[in-house]
Amino acid sequence: MEWYLIAGLIGVGFLAGFVNTLAGGGSMLTLPMLMFLGLPAGVANGTNRVAILLQNIAGVKTFRDNQAFKMKVDSRLAIPAVMGAIPGAFIAADLNEEIMRRVIAVVLGLMFFLVLLKPKTWERSMTADPERPVWWQYLIFFFIGMYGGFIQVGTGFLLLAGLVMGSGYDLVRGNAVKKWIILLYTPFALAVFFFNHQVDLKAGLILAIGNMLGAVVGAKFAVSWGPKVVKYFLLLALVVVTLKLFNVF
Repeated sequence: MEWYLIAGLIGVGFLAGFVNTLAGGGSMLTLPMLMFLGLPAGVANGTNRVAILLQNIAGVKTFRDNQAFKMKVDSRLAIPAVMGAIPGAFIAADLNEEIMRRVIAVVLGLMFFLVLLKPKTWERSMTADPERPVWWQYLIFFFIGMYGGFIQVGTGFLLLAGLVMGSGYDLVRGNAVKKWIILLYTPFALAVFFFNHQVDLKAGLILAIGNMLGAVVGAKFAVSWGPKVVKYFLLLALVVVTLKLFNVF
């Protein structure tokens, strides 16, 4: 791989890691870049998981070092997400991706208006630990995990919505928990892609360099600036990803 392609891959990875840590949608940048390098869509989807895994290791560590993440309390919703991600990865080749892209675009569009109509929910400061989840929250996170196992695009937004609106997290801690959940289920999804020979490890590791740097910077930014500022990054990312999913650009 030529040096300028390596530099471009790291640069796109950095931006994706930063965006993923503050909101979501970074895979809208990395998947096209990987396909630009000549990888088939399925291999790009699997290769992207290598960078996602290492990105979330870096992001979770940074959040935890800044006291924005409590492993014992914040791991409860990760279990159903992991359980959903495994079958999601297995059926990745059998579902109509275009239909799913349109459905998730509508969901993200609705989420944008929810952020606008209920700003206080997204601006709440970190206080006490959220209450213990009830059964329907476990069910929601199972299906979010299933979608995440299928394709990473949009998963961060869905997890944030579930954590902030459904479970009472503030936006900064919600981002930390979101990264922890993705970190836990990604190895299972990645193993499925490896089994099906859909991972370019070299490209994934190069992309991961940028992803990890972006995640560290994004996590420090989120902790420093707080939920009110992060909310505006979330709104911007929602608009861009929704328009992209509808093929506006």
